[in-house]
Amino acid sequence: MHAAGPKNPLHGITLQMMVTQLVEHYGWEMLGRMIPINCFNWHPSIKSSLTFLRRTPWAREKVEALYLDSLPDMKAAKEEGTPGEETKSEGSEN
Repeated sequence: MHAAGPKNPLHGITLQMMVTQLVEHYGWEMLGRMIPINCFNWHPSIKSSLTFLRRTPWAREKVEALYLDSLPDMKAAKEEGTPGEETKSEGSEN
């Protein structure tokens, strides 16, 4: 188990949040390639994935590791997307 507390990068992050963000960032197909488990490759859904991951510690560890490795990329993608949306809004008003 991971140490609790604000210094832990997973502190306050639920498994559902991790899976949802990974799916939004990579999509089910790429996620299934990166972590080859059936819940990501065969009729994937958040609900079925959470059920499997909660019962399977080794798979959950892989998801947590991928999430931690992907945080910088997801953060950068989010920051890049935000100014573009503001620019579109500003351009529409003119």
